[in-house]
Amino acid sequence: MDISLFDFNLPSELIAQAPPENRDESRLLVLNRDNKSVDTKSFKDITSYFQNGDCLVVNNTKVFKARLLGKRKSGGEVEVFLVRRLEQQNLWTALVKPSRRLSEGEEIVFGGFTLQLLSNRGEGRWDVQFPSQETEETVIEQFGHVPLPLYIKRSDTPSDVSRYQTIFADPTQTGAVAAPTAGFHFTDEILAELKEIGVEIAELTLHVGPGTFKPVSVDNIEDHSVDPEYAILSKETAEKINKARRNGNQVIAVGTTSTRTLESAEIDNDGNLVPFEKFVNLYIQPGYKFKVVDHLITNFHLPKSSLLILISAFAGREEVLDAYQRAITEKYRFYSYGDAMLIW
Repeated sequence: MDISLFDFNLPSELIAQAPPENRDESRLLVLNRDNKSVDTKSFKDITSYFQNGDCLVVNNTKVFKARLLGKRKSGGEVEVFLVRRLEQQNLWTALVKPSRRLSEGEEIVFGGFTLQLLSNRGEGRWDVQFPSQETEETVIEQFGHVPLPLYIKRSDTPSDVSRYQTIFADPTQTGAVAAPTAGFHFTDEILAELKEIGVEIAELTLHVGPGTFKPVSVDNIEDHSVDPEYAILSKETAEKINKARRNGNQVIAVGTTSTRTLESAEIDNDGNLVPFEKFVNLYIQPGYKFKVVDHLITNFHLPKSSLLILISAFAGREEVLDAYQRAITEKYRFYSYGDAMLIW
């Protein structure tokens, strides 16, 4: 399929630059796949779609302040965007710019602290190393910035530390450089309502990498690939999901990250999900047969993106684009800090 089939025009004023005052004040667009209807709701209405025994699956990854702003010893400014910690102590893979003027072995300065550029992997990607764990933690805390997407045309603020994060974020699962934004809309009150109904909340982990913003730069979407991201589906979570499926209940994924993690799981001979801990790079496109996810809560995605392709595989390309046009007409807010969509 040609990538032009996944394009749409979005007025720039609909790109949300900040979150709403309260998480659950977002609007909700509901696309019903059975009758192809589109309804406009408040996110607080989402609890009415659940029944006793359903399983809501959320991503508990925690975003850290991955964008470090430092200087060369000669004084030039350098951005080091930490992507993933490697196995060797205090060693990271990072995106560094301006990369072409830098040298292997050079030190980048952050106040009285440094990190070293070890190996240039090409295309702005480097292996970098902090001299100690203490230095690593200090530099990230004092010189790190919330890695807001580039379409948010402002610097990060102290409020972004908490708002560019879901309430599910687990400090023991710190590792994302982009948030699983579909979870932004949930509050403790909404979770309490769901639990009162009898909905099971299941947590998995996918450490969202910068590849989530990787554009589809090929004409034929089949020629695109997605970057590997580390994911964990625990035994406890797999058991909760398997129970819901055995009992004929629904599995509702919060976000494309939860969806890709669930769909990356193996299914054993008894029809159960098998727990795992591994890198996943499942690229879902039209024609894919979903084996786990029944319904999907998501935000509105960029044109010509792999995320838009994923939800088009889930709900139909024309149906999704028609729903997006409805959202544009009714001035929904788009992208990370924008409104939500329920595909039922």
